[in-house]
Amino acid sequence: MRSFATLAAGALAGLAFSVAAPAQDSYPTHPITIVVPVPPGGIVDMAARLASEPLTTALGQPVVIDNRTGASGNIAYGMVAHAQPDGYTLLASYSMYHVGNPSMFSALRWKKESFTPVGMVAVAPHVVVVHPSLPVHNLKELAEYARANPGELNYASQGSGSVPHVGTELFKQLTKTEMTHVPYKGSGPAIQDVLSGRVQLFITTPPSVMGHVQQGKLRAIAVAGRERHPMIPDVPTSAEQGFEGFELDAWVSLFAPAGTPDAAIRKLSAALKAGLDKPATVQKAAGAGVQVRYQSPEELGRTVETDTAYWSKVITSAGIVAN
Repeated sequence: MRSFATLAAGALAGLAFSVAAPAQDSYPTHPITIVVPVPPGGIVDMAARLASEPLTTALGQPVVIDNRTGASGNIAYGMVAHAQPDGYTLLASYSMYHVGNPSMFSALRWKKESFTPVGMVAVAPHVVVVHPSLPVHNLKELAEYARANPGELNYASQGSGSVPHVGTELFKQLTKTEMTHVPYKGSGPAIQDVLSGRVQLFITTPPSVMGHVQQGKLRAIAVAGRERHPMIPDVPTSAEQGFEGFELDAWVSLFAPAGTPDAAIRKLSAALKAGLDKPATVQKAAGAGVQVRYQSPEELGRTVETDTAYWSKVITSAGIVAN
């Protein structure tokens, strides 16, 4: 026969479960915040807003955007890493910040283990553009020109440690060439100097340069990936040109602080997937030059591990260090 104490303990445990279960099922009960590490506009902010709409509809609570910029994303990442792990604070993570910053910064308030994957939202392919004065029309000619003129070719980026920066360093490593990095605070100033000819090369997302390419002010010579981009269907991919290792797809994904309950992660991820599967969402993303690409928490976790291992080698070999 069980003692009264045992029976009482069992009853209390059952009561605790009955109280916890409805509380868990009721999530969320108030607004959710997605912290974005960049200013409004651009692919990361756009993807965060793309995710916020279906999450708001599916979860029945407002999902608000909070742009926390600065320090190459580290302000936002540190904020979310130390937030309460209750499912009400999420991070819209930019791939190169997520997998590259730990190799570029000597001291961070976060590490990749500080976050739990929720789901991938979108990917953004990149296009290689040059000033028309540069006598190159494909990647092979670009590599040959750079070898013939070591260090004289200037390339722009929207900041140290960005995909354009690390991606061009990858191209240099693959082709054994030398080019000079000219960093800018954002893609806008970078594009202006490429248009003027002060720098000759820029790797960026197609929407930001499409008008200039169509007007002949810039020349697109390759899409850095395996698939052609619908905005520039006549521009061959790097794979088509024999540069299969040169692929630059930036991703934007949602993460929660480590320790967030699995039930909340599953509910968020399911709502995200349902929203991204809608044709209207796919069309909206395509209009902004990005591709919807959902990954489950498990798939995204594997992507983070693979990308961190790959890009950390590129960053270390290039000697990229941020202060």
